[in-house]
Order: sequence, then C-alpha cells, then structure tokens
Amino acid sequence: MAEAPFELRGKSVFVAGHRGMVGSALVRRLAPEGVQLLTTTRSELDLRDQAAVFSWFSANRPQVVFLAAAKVGGIVANNTLRAEFLYENLVIMSNVVHAAHVNGVEKLMFLGSSCIYPRLAPQPIKESAILTGPLELTNEPYAIAKIAGIKMVEAYRHQYGADFISVMPTNLYGPGDNYHPEYSHVVAALIRRFHEAKLSGADQVVVWGTGTPQREFLYVDDLADACIHIMKVYSDLDLINIGTGQDITIGEFARLIAEVVGYRGHIVFDTTRPDGTPRKLLDVTRLEKLGWRARTSLTHGIRLAYQAFQEETASRTG
Repeated sequence: MAEAPFELRGKSVFVAGHRGMVGSALVRRLAPEGVQLLTTTRSELDLRDQAAVFSWFSANRPQVVFLAAAKVGGIVANNTLRAEFLYENLVIMSNVVHAAHVNGVEKLMFLGSSCIYPRLAPQPIKESAILTGPLELTNEPYAIAKIAGIKMVEAYRHQYGADFISVMPTNLYGPGDNYHPEYSHVVAALIRRFHEAKLSGADQVVVWGTGTPQREFLYVDDLADACIHIMKVYSDLDLINIGTGQDITIGEFARLIAEVVGYRGHIVFDTTRPDGTPRKLLDVTRLEKLGWRARTSLTHGIRLAYQAFQEETASRTG
C-alpha cells in the first residue's frame, strides 16, 4: 500500500498506447481526474526507437506513465508472429521504462498480461505463481516479454527506488478491440463471427477449439478504473491481478454472445484449432483488499462491446 494516496490531479500523464483498446479506455477514465494528458501517435513517436523515445521524454517530462503500449493479438497471432511479439514488446518496454527512470517520472504502471502465469497454474491464479512452471506454448514469446517487463520494474524499484508498479489484467474486451478474422482475441472474434452469420443467414457458426476451456473476461473500462485506483493507492514490489474473480467456459461464452447478437443458428466447435490454456482465472484477493471490484456484468459488458463493434464498423464503412 502507498503511505498516502498518490495525487494525479494537476500532473502530466503519458498514456503509452493511447489508441489501443486499453490505452483509449485509460484516456476516457483520466478525463475527470484533472490531469494534463500526454499522448502521441505511432507516426509521431515509434516506441521501438530508443533515441526517439529518450528525446520525447526529455522534451515532454511526463510525471506519470501508464505503459499500455504493446503488440497484442489472439492465439493465432501469438503463435504465428512469435519473433515480432517477443522483439517488439521487449523493445517498447525497455525504452519506456528506462526513459521514465532517466527523466524522473514520479510513478509508472506497467500493464502485463495473465499469460505470464504457468499453463497449469493452480486456480485461481495467485500473483506468486509467476515463474513456477512452463508457460502456454502458443503465447510464450509474448509472455516472456511481459515477464521481462515485470522484472525490469522490480529491478528499477530495487536499484533506484523508482515508484514503478506492475498490474496483470485478465482477458479484456470492449470498445476499440481488434476484430481481425485471424488475429483477434476470442471476444472480438466471436462478436464479429456471430454478427456476420446473423447478417448472412448462416445456419451455423464455427467456434475454435473444444469449447471446454474456462476464461475470465473483464470489460476494458473496468480495467481502466482499476488502474487509476491502484495508481493512487498502491506502491509496492508485488504484482496486482486485475480481474472479476469469475470465469465461464468458451462454449457458454459463445452462447452468450450469440444471444446478445441475436444469432439463432447452430454453434459448432472446430476441435482442430488449439484450445490454449485449459483454465485461466485470476485470484483477485489482493485487488479487493485495495478496495476495488469490477462493476460491469459480463452480459451487460458484451452488450456494450457489441454496440461499440457496430458503431466502429459503421464508421469504417460509412
């Protein structure tokens, strides 16, 4: 716990990755906090370019950093673009964390991923499970990069006394998601698939895998709210899981999305596609002790996500 609440109001706050799903949610959540928001597009600042990152930090001097920038994707993207996921995420994290230290950033939050935990970690997964077993092979490069980020944050706390912290979000969904037919995460992929099937009148929708893996899903605006809360009240070495503490099978989840979208056909499971980790549910005891719980129910969150998908699709085609 922080000795006293960390004050955001009046501070210059850099959201790295502000155009992504997580970054844009952080921007929305920071609006009422009275901060001076700093953002920059990839064309203006390539976070993979060390010299450019160091120059930007020196010129802009942010006091607070949310490191939400990352190369992300679903199970196929992670398994196919293995070198890109490892290299780009390592470089982005290294450049931003070191630049933050060199330029006297007061506080930094690194956003990891629940894939850092062992594939067969005891459920629900406690933060202490990190590095206690083999990772899920399909997203190992991404997980390794995120683990390196966590350890870098720890090292800068140890060596320099930097007020840098790490949080581990569970599976996320909501406005700004990636709906690529091959490279998206499961929520966006299923929303798009059921929506297109409804429009075309298809008699069945194929869902990858067996449908038996269990997953936890968090609405991205809830994540942003949790991040702001943690930034204010927490300052320590230990990770903080961010999730709902509840999970659902992919099969049940697919049926929920079909219901929200209004698809009435059959759901078929393609067992030739990988399932990934059998179960992934985070232990959120530490988060709840900090005074935060998720507010958005899964059904309501999926309705909001589907509405956002329709609006984003209309804006691209309109």
